[in-house]
Amino acid sequence: MKQLCLLFFFLTLSLQAQFQVNGIVKESTTNNPLPFATITTNNGLNTISDVDGKFSIVTAIPITAFDISYIGFTKARIVIEKNKNYYVVVLSQKTDDLNEVAVPSENPALAIIRKTIENKDNNNPQKKLRSFEFKSYNKLIVTANPDSIDGRIDSVFVQKYIGKRFSKIDSSDYKFKEVISKQHLFQTEKVSQYQFANARLKETILGTKMAGFKQPVYEIIAFNLQSFSIYDSSYELFETKYNSPIANDALNDYNYKLLDSLIIDGRNTYMIYFKNKKKRRASGLEGVLYIDQNNFAVAKAVMRIKGVLDISGIHDFKYIPNEKLWFPTDKTFKIVKGKNDDDIKILGGSIQFDGDVERDFKERKKVASDFTYLLSHTNNFEIQYNIPIQIKKSAIYIEIKDDAINRPERFWNTYRKDSLDSRSQKTYLALDSISVKKRIESRIRFGRKIINGYLPIGKFDLDLRKLFSYNNYEGFRLGIGGVTNEQFSKKYRIEGYTAYGTKDGNFKYNLGMATRVGKFSNSWIGVSYTDDIREIASTVFTIDKKAFKIYNPRPINISTFYNYVSWKTFIETKIIPKTESFWELSRAAIEPKFSYIYNLNEKLYTSYIMTTAMVSLRWNPFSDYMQTPTGRIEVEKRFPKFTFQYTQSLPKVLQNDFEFSKIDFKTEYEKKYLNGQKTSLLFEAGYAFGEVPLTHLYNTSPNNITKETIMQRITFAGKNSFETMFFNEFFSSEYAFFQFKHGFSRITLFKKVKPSLVLVSRMAWGNLQKPEQHIGLDYKTLNKGYFESGIELNQIYNGLGLGGFYRYGPNQLSKFQDNIAVKISFVLNLGL
Repeated sequence: MKQLCLLFFFLTLSLQAQFQVNGIVKESTTNNPLPFATITTNNGLNTISDVDGKFSIVTAIPITAFDISYIGFTKARIVIEKNKNYYVVVLSQKTDDLNEVAVPSENPALAIIRKTIENKDNNNPQKKLRSFEFKSYNKLIVTANPDSIDGRIDSVFVQKYIGKRFSKIDSSDYKFKEVISKQHLFQTEKVSQYQFANARLKETILGTKMAGFKQPVYEIIAFNLQSFSIYDSSYELFETKYNSPIANDALNDYNYKLLDSLIIDGRNTYMIYFKNKKKRRASGLEGVLYIDQNNFAVAKAVMRIKGVLDISGIHDFKYIPNEKLWFPTDKTFKIVKGKNDDDIKILGGSIQFDGDVERDFKERKKVASDFTYLLSHTNNFEIQYNIPIQIKKSAIYIEIKDDAINRPERFWNTYRKDSLDSRSQKTYLALDSISVKKRIESRIRFGRKIINGYLPIGKFDLDLRKLFSYNNYEGFRLGIGGVTNEQFSKKYRIEGYTAYGTKDGNFKYNLGMATRVGKFSNSWIGVSYTDDIREIASTVFTIDKKAFKIYNPRPINISTFYNYVSWKTFIETKIIPKTESFWELSRAAIEPKFSYIYNLNEKLYTSYIMTTAMVSLRWNPFSDYMQTPTGRIEVEKRFPKFTFQYTQSLPKVLQNDFEFSKIDFKTEYEKKYLNGQKTSLLFEAGYAFGEVPLTHLYNTSPNNITKETIMQRITFAGKNSFETMFFNEFFSSEYAFFQFKHGFSRITLFKKVKPSLVLVSRMAWGNLQKPEQHIGLDYKTLNKGYFESGIELNQIYNGLGLGGFYRYGPNQLSKFQDNIAVKISFVLNLGL
């Protein structure tokens, strides 16, 4: 059942009803659809048509009639006919009203929106209230309406030179309808407690249940479908942020139109239609805001994005007279398939879309899975305001209680708004059975390990990074290594590796052990022993996670390494909010594997001992975190991020030879744009003072080899390295590095040729204290600065790309061609 692949991206709810009426609202003159027309039933239910003029009235109580109204048009009343559930409603224009609305200077919607923006702080619950607390129930499904699916068994024929030949029987639609008539494709439920105090909002998940999983996929639980607040400066829909229609600068981005007035919760509201001024479909939101006519608060909001996916988010509010405030009570989120000429791949499966008829693409035949949709509904209850609240572990945005995944059925019956119908009940039974039969949980676990560079083998995870690599010193480096996993123990771990260099003929190895001393903070204390080599003068932030790469191209051309034999003891922890830290005490015997002598006060060192204490810390102050029973996850990655590292030698401890200190700093910033473009900034700096040999200074990551011609110097590009700087060309005891990258959205040249253009610029400054102490290598300093810029064309074909870089400024070389570097890039697409 390929549709199961959707469950890793989608969370949903099916609103079961006994009575449903569908239809479309059109304009009589042009026959064009009227978006966001107001539909009011005879029993007081209100809804609106979507951007295509389509509407759906869903209720448990049958209705006898409904009214359709739209500003500038004559209201129409439709009487329900027996055995008819689809209505085409045509509205006629009222010319007197149209003349008033058409004059921009008299547009009343702008005045209403200005008032709404001015009064945001007075109407925002997170600004007006000192505190609040409530519980919420969320039920989520991926499903389809069986009545929309034909379900025939077709004969498939293949075109031949003369006539057609029978090929096979196609029963896929029939089988899909059979399945969807009995159950949903995916289903999950969640009960949460929300607390707000001291400008902090926290969600504590009291219970969670996911069909097909004994332990839910926690990343799905944290998936942000729509913003919590409508008053934030940016509005988030399906993990994409848009400028809010009531942001302070919203009038620059949106056009507004007064549609109608409506009574909600006994109060008069304006219906304001908004649409992004840009004409491109992916430019932003459109929708309707219901604005209270008295206090200009949002009483209801409908947000819509229509493109590759047709996405809508609805926020409902209830008026609280005592607080003179509209408080959120319900959220509804829905995704149906849109139109695009590409298939969209999601976690190994694909969603197929129709071609855009405006671009002369041929519309394909509908298949059953095209009717699949996602729907999520959240209901808030037990709401309390301005009460004393003490939020525990307030730095955690989402916390999942340890017993949340083991709640009995009576717990769910307490919080469900409606009892589960037969389809929902069968969904849990069917998907649990399928999960066991197809080993879905173990396959997900396997996939997670592979993505992070490990191959799980029983109680041991094989480290794929250790299997094979190449550099100029070791030649081919062949090895094996890994770490014990949670099946071995959740409290203890053993890790290690061994490797052999075919060129240097030496074995390298590591062995380490650790035990967990803090569950909430995920704190570990351990020891390790290592005998290996490392690139000289390289900047290594210990806290950095080693990203998995099938190959690491930069070390291929490196020849200068040093051997280190070290003992260390360490503590790694997340006990400080929004940080990860690594504390280390180590003793290392260093031996340079190249011609080098360190001259310290006329004493010559060709090898030496370093005993050091080090702390490495990453701080993500703007990110949000989720605490799960298995650990802490960064669920909302925000920038900037900061990394600090401090190293201090320990004089006269365990035969330490030198007295020195090193301070390293890094900050990263990234901004993604709605049109697919991305800007990233990186700043690094380091300062080493005291008695520091060349092996532990800074080389600012060169990635160019010394060859005569440009063609001979073509190698693979690094991620954050100077592509025109030659290896061992510069060394510094203090340096600063800045990198700017801007990637444009991919351009389709041919079906499989879709390059992404990236502009790159790098610059660095450095200085070397006491250069006379370092004997053996010819090098320069960076005190005049270093500059390079270039263009990358990434993912031209099957992940392969090409880049060109140019060196300029004070350190430009005399020969023009020596300032140019051409590099190959490769991006591995794991289909995520």
